[in-house]
Amino acid sequence: MTGRILFINPNSNQRCGAGIAAALDPFRAEGFPTLDVATLPDGPPAIVAWSDWYAAAGPILDTIRREDNRTDLFVIACASDPALPAARETTRRPVIGTFAAAVAQALTLAERFGVIALASASIERHALALRQMGTEARLAAEIAMNVDMDTLLDPQATRAAMQQTARELVGRGAQTVILGCAGMAHHRAAVEDAAGVPVVEPCQAAAGLALARLLQSR
Repeated sequence: MTGRILFINPNSNQRCGAGIAAALDPFRAEGFPTLDVATLPDGPPAIVAWSDWYAAAGPILDTIRREDNRTDLFVIACASDPALPAARETTRRPVIGTFAAAVAQALTLAERFGVIALASASIERHALALRQMGTEARLAAEIAMNVDMDTLLDPQATRAAMQQTARELVGRGAQTVILGCAGMAHHRAAVEDAAGVPVVEPCQAAAGLALARLLQSR
């Protein structure tokens, strides 16, 4: 079959975009839709503050308009799901938010989940998303790392702290853990090993949903 899924990295960090692309490698196969990643040069350096979340909307919507004719499904590759309702107004194609996808997967794996957030403001955005999904009662706890994106993208700089955070979430009742930032993708396996529970990476969760949607529609 043919088809194209576009993952929109709403920040301008090329290393973050490369990490998203690497996280999608297990989902690439001959005959499957292509999985492309667009990193937005006009986006903020990272989605940390609410102002970043709002600033990302324009570049996201511009990208969807530009790529609409050659894309079958869009994914907003940020665990704060910026501009998701507006994106769905902009195109007739399906649009998936990675945080919503991660929560959906977590709820198939366990009764309660925890989230490792990039920043304290991320916790507020996730709380809003969970209320909109009606799933806030299933959250065991969320803990912010409060580091910058470049530190997060380093292979080792935050790994031990993330592993400890995951163990703390498990201690607070989480039976599965969501990585609350696309920049955390390369830590997934190590965090899962440390936590002893399933760890959900949002872009991978979205890839599974996106492929299922396109495969069933053919």
